[in-house]
Amino acid sequence: MEKQDWINKGYELIIALTPKIIAALLIWVVGGIVIKFMVRGVKRVLAKSKHDVSLQKFLVNLTRWGLFVILIISVLSTVGIATTSFAAILASIGLAIGLALQGSLSNFAGGVLIMLFKPFKIGDLIEAQGEIGSVKEIEIFTTKLIGLSNKEIIIPNGKLSNDTIVNYTTEGTRRVDLVIGVSYDSDIKQTKEVVMNVLTSHPLILKEPAPTVDVLALADSSVNFAVRPWSNAADYWRVYFDVTENVKLALDEAGIEIPYPHQVEIQKQG
Repeated sequence: MEKQDWINKGYELIIALTPKIIAALLIWVVGGIVIKFMVRGVKRVLAKSKHDVSLQKFLVNLTRWGLFVILIISVLSTVGIATTSFAAILASIGLAIGLALQGSLSNFAGGVLIMLFKPFKIGDLIEAQGEIGSVKEIEIFTTKLIGLSNKEIIIPNGKLSNDTIVNYTTEGTRRVDLVIGVSYDSDIKQTKEVVMNVLTSHPLILKEPAPTVDVLALADSSVNFAVRPWSNAADYWRVYFDVTENVKLALDEAGIEIPYPHQVEIQKQG
């Protein structure tokens, strides 16, 4: 075939494909706008429902992804790729995609399980995969947490749904576990009274369950007390820090020594 024939064929192909490409672009642009409106509509409907925020966001994301898949198939069909051919192509590479996206499919399934069993919701303080944070968003494939130092933590839903999750918010209250050590010369009853006065005078410590102060262990150089106040989940760290500081101040004022490691030098006479 001569060069001119190739050029003619190219012109014919361009002329034949141009209307389809323009139509596909229009479908893509208009479809994108329609999807935005439909997603907003779904958001409004879900907002009026009694479903929790976690489920609402998950369904919105699922709707958005589903509509985009339909839009992509429509664009490909407009260009000239028949939907039957497209389905055949998907079927032929389905196994490869499944293997390549094994983790993603697991994460999607994990997101569905989280929505079904609801081990936590947006705003809950949880511990999972070695991380602690408040749930910011539950997406299709991942869950986002805001860590205690205000860092964003992204955990794949597959791992999250198949491992231990500690939810600190569900019960509404938390016990603060502290260990306070005093010297063996200290009076046990006086120490318990001093520490208990600190606990009962703190405004954020709950009356029920009542705080406790008990001898925990007779350690090598100290008598250790288990100090156990209760607080609302949101007040945990404030209570933790306040009690630690106030107990130290109260023990100092009462003349009760908190022992610390020290070395004793022994000299041998020659």
